[in-house]
Amino acid sequence: MKIKKRDGRDVVFDENKITEAIFKAAKAVGGADKQLAMELTLDVLRLLKQEYSAGMFGVEEVQDAVEKILIEKGHAKTAKAYILYRDKRTRMRDAQSYLMDAVAEILIETSRENANISNSPSAKMLQIASAASKAYYLNRLIPEHMASAHIKGDIHIHDLDFYGKTLTCVQIPLGKLLKNGFNNGHGYIRRPKRPASAAALAAIILQSSQNDMHGGQSFAFFDRDMATFMEKVTEGEAYQAMEAFVYNLNSMHSRAGAQVPFSSLNIGTDTTPAGRMVIKTLLLAYEKGLGRGENPIFPNIIFRIKEGVNLNHGDPNYDLFKLAIRVASQRLNPTFSFMDSSFNKPYGDQVAYMGCRTRVMANKCGAEVTDGRGNLSFTTINLPRLAIKAERDLMKFYQSLSDLVDLICEQLFHRYEVQAKLKVKDMPFLMGQGLYLGSDQLTLNDTIGEVIKNGTLSIGFIGLAETLIALTGYHHGENEDSQILGEEIIAFMRDKADRATEKYKLNYTLLATPAEGLSGRFVKMDCHEYGLIPGVTDKDYYTNSFHVPVSYQIGMYDKIRIEAVYHKYTNAGHISYVEFTAPPINNLNAVEDILRYMGGCDIGYAGINFPIDFCDGCGYIGVIASEHCPSCDSSSIRRVRRITGYLSTVDRFNDAKHEELEQRVAHT
Repeated sequence: MKIKKRDGRDVVFDENKITEAIFKAAKAVGGADKQLAMELTLDVLRLLKQEYSAGMFGVEEVQDAVEKILIEKGHAKTAKAYILYRDKRTRMRDAQSYLMDAVAEILIETSRENANISNSPSAKMLQIASAASKAYYLNRLIPEHMASAHIKGDIHIHDLDFYGKTLTCVQIPLGKLLKNGFNNGHGYIRRPKRPASAAALAAIILQSSQNDMHGGQSFAFFDRDMATFMEKVTEGEAYQAMEAFVYNLNSMHSRAGAQVPFSSLNIGTDTTPAGRMVIKTLLLAYEKGLGRGENPIFPNIIFRIKEGVNLNHGDPNYDLFKLAIRVASQRLNPTFSFMDSSFNKPYGDQVAYMGCRTRVMANKCGAEVTDGRGNLSFTTINLPRLAIKAERDLMKFYQSLSDLVDLICEQLFHRYEVQAKLKVKDMPFLMGQGLYLGSDQLTLNDTIGEVIKNGTLSIGFIGLAETLIALTGYHHGENEDSQILGEEIIAFMRDKADRATEKYKLNYTLLATPAEGLSGRFVKMDCHEYGLIPGVTDKDYYTNSFHVPVSYQIGMYDKIRIEAVYHKYTNAGHISYVEFTAPPINNLNAVEDILRYMGGCDIGYAGINFPIDFCDGCGYIGVIASEHCPSCDSSSIRRVRRITGYLSTVDRFNDAKHEELEQRVAHT
């Protein structure tokens, strides 16, 4: 007799494999009778002969027959063990199949889940490793009920490929590293003396830290930390240092050559002459652009706005605030953080953001500072699915939401326990050079659990707008009652995060998720499962976090007012935007008015969006509405837009974000 394998091959049938499988299943539940296993095998063979006398059968048919005989002969426990083993093997085969398919796709073109990943050979190798890591973690490391929730699309474990390898992001103590020097692998780098050297080392620090982590790298006090090296130098020398720094951050690749560092700089509040020079020259260098005037993609620049420092006429850095507005109105950066918002003001000058919106501040386990801390990991809830399944029953919605938040808290704690077992030598720059708070007290073979308690574990969410439509028929931009419900939902989640902080004695926070690849993943799965629901599953993406839908016609002041209420709840990070049809460089007073209104509405972090198009042929920059340059007729157009907090070129957007971009309307 022969049997058809799953790969289509016909091989000699071996009944001993049936006996061995039954024996192992019996052994798993406390039985181990080889003679009985052989007798049951004969029963399986009789059944197979009876049902397949005229043709060949396959592996699945044999396994079905084994299950049937075990149950009929009264061996229910053994049958259950066999079924579980069979399911596990199936999942392992599926993982292997997924991995092979993923490799085949990556070899053609890298995944566009992240618009900062290139299509280079190094990027392809990194993503093949990523696919293998995801398969391993889901099938071998993560508890089954958590892995199943991710696979089914109830939740999304971000950066799954790095689950047990490293942490997400960090605010780097630049001043400490430049003052003391550091070692990034092949020898000691001493303290710099000139601005050019300090700027070059700052870029190297970002790159070295990026190689140890999968998320953002940020300097919380770039103006203050660089000011030491700007004393007694000319503005021209300072400008050259900042220009080289911007060039480096757009050309110096990390993570096996797959991307430039995901870099952010916080500036704006140093009022010393040297600090002011850092702010001014950095902004001017960014405004000038790259070698032919191209818009820099990195760094993300976050300008801190604070009353008494730079907000009003007479404040010492008000002129730099005006300069920041001018640069942002041409280049999309800087974005703006508001130090006087109700949730930032208690921390004085400590609050810093990252371009992707991450914020790390309160600390259950140590000092409430920014330097040396970051997010450990985050996982996002599929809010619209809960609303669809609730069928407008709010009690049912809240119960399922509560259960899913609890599951995420459990999963985040599991990931923390895995991360805590990592050693300093696993992240030689981040931990070995004392970037993380308290890590300078550890030795090379110490585990990092005690120091990463200072980081955050974040519960994310996506699609509040679609959730409200599913629950009420209207999103929060359309209806005041929906806005009230939206605030209640986010407040409920924040309360759950705060309770988890007390339960686990770790820093649980709520994040307005920067969904990029995820925005399309969830809606695709939900449309397949629940069909086309108007306003919910009828497009290729879910609306980011608590944002008003990008296609909804609304005035910018109304949009700001509606979204502002959610910032105070999302203590892990948030951002709001207003959209222009073109760079507002000729209306800077209006931009300043908008920013002041944002601050008055208690927003924490915000930016202004508009198209920036650049012709590679002649260097023309502006809004290019056609496929060809209006100056030289070239079709080589570089189109820069903001995506989930940072800048990228449109050709790197995934399909979901392409559709979202096409549907964006200006908030006039």
